[in-house]
Amino acid sequence: MAHLRFRRRRALLAVPAGLALVASLGLLPGAASAAPQDALPAKAPVAADGPLLSYVVNTSTDHATVAKVKKAIGRAGGSVVTAYGQIGVIVAHSKNPDFAKTLRTVPGVQSAGATRTAPITSAATTDIGKPEKIKVPKVTAQSEARSLATGKEPLEGLQWDIAAIKADKAAEVNPGSRNVTVAVIDTGVDDTHPDLKPNFSRSQSASCVTGKADTSPGSWRPFDPDEDYHGTHVAGEIAAPRNGVGVTGVAPNVKVSSIKVSQAKGSFFYAESVVCAFVFAAEHHVQVTNNSYYVDPWMFNCADDPDQKAIADAVGRAAKFATRKGAVNVASAGNSNFDLAAKKITDASSPNDGTPVSREIDPSKCLDVPAQIPGVVTVSATGVKSLKSYYSNYGLNQIDVAAPGGDVRQVPELPAKDGRILSTLPGGDYGYLQGTSMAGPHVAGVAALLKSAHPDASPQEIQWLLKAQADNPGCPTAPADPACTGTKHVNSFYGFGIVNALKAVED
Repeated sequence: MAHLRFRRRRALLAVPAGLALVASLGLLPGAASAAPQDALPAKAPVAADGPLLSYVVNTSTDHATVAKVKKAIGRAGGSVVTAYGQIGVIVAHSKNPDFAKTLRTVPGVQSAGATRTAPITSAATTDIGKPEKIKVPKVTAQSEARSLATGKEPLEGLQWDIAAIKADKAAEVNPGSRNVTVAVIDTGVDDTHPDLKPNFSRSQSASCVTGKADTSPGSWRPFDPDEDYHGTHVAGEIAAPRNGVGVTGVAPNVKVSSIKVSQAKGSFFYAESVVCAFVFAAEHHVQVTNNSYYVDPWMFNCADDPDQKAIADAVGRAAKFATRKGAVNVASAGNSNFDLAAKKITDASSPNDGTPVSREIDPSKCLDVPAQIPGVVTVSATGVKSLKSYYSNYGLNQIDVAAPGGDVRQVPELPAKDGRILSTLPGGDYGYLQGTSMAGPHVAGVAALLKSAHPDASPQEIQWLLKAQADNPGCPTAPADPACTGTKHVNSFYGFGIVNALKAVED
């Protein structure tokens, strides 16, 4: 099966305006130079006959170096889109085929590389899947009133995942603080959805698609609601309120924001957009970020490739900056059933914005970004039986915690019936998805509850609590799964265990 772009599996059920559910499977250092600080001769001829590409240029953070590198970018035939001096990352565009190679010879430049293989103006496609509609009972005024009286949302009976991590019981103790915001770095969020609007924070939302933050009204919404539903689904899993409408989130009283990073065509998540998102989240006082994707176009970014090294360097700097500013970064582990602790992995899907080439990589030298960036909480997925989902990546000392992501092979009892995760979709709809994309938001929600209960806790303390409170089922024994290694306390499938929302607000 082809690798999927997002951290979810081919499974979608949508509930249109009448609540009809929709379903479908879904680092070599830059070479030092003895040249002057300005690097390039003023009149050096520069080629400009290549495709227009976007680049990240990573430097030291002192102002003088950043300023000199900016000048060097111009002389190399590039233009500066934006510069994040606080982390030493400059985003640039150029048609010079030797742009990155030239910049890597500039003093002060620590890495530089193209963030894509396809030209900026080209459109590409990605495997997102198309919906298939089915019918579900319509939510009436009476059913909404009944849900308010019982404390259960109209569709909560279909949300086996909420009870699985005791989020329903946690809501009775502490549904989360309004002072806590989770930023959904994704395809955009439909903040007009009735099950998201009450908890949506516009002041902490933006579009980072170009690599530079745009905070104009609505910029954070999906380009195409029919295709870019992923971020809206993630947002509902985290913070859909208990308001008698639709579903509930893990932390139903916290705020959620949207930082859109996917391109208008193809839904690609490029490094410059993700760097922008982490910096924006950090500077807008976000407490948790959710990252249910990998940075395109490489599933793994290898240290011996200068372009891929630059991508991992830039995103790593941005994520670390967000952590320094107080954010817990949560990321999904991926849906290829890879052992991230293995010595060899075959990646046949990269680059996914051009012609993929099968390559054998060493996970210790090639990072899944942002999931394997140091300091990021890496999440595997489980199904209703608390077993690792069949598609979920895993790996000893690679997975931090696990959470429900859904698994069609693990079928719940009535009334849920479906082993996937039900949440919000653009246009007031609802639908099922499965993948580590869905597991990550559950952990982000629990992290938000922990931050609500422990407002002065650092990101490192929140991470420690997530692990300490997790429930580890241990490696499966019937049938035995030799792929699972470790102990009942820490193992390759669940890390420290499946997160527990109730413990987050009780301890």
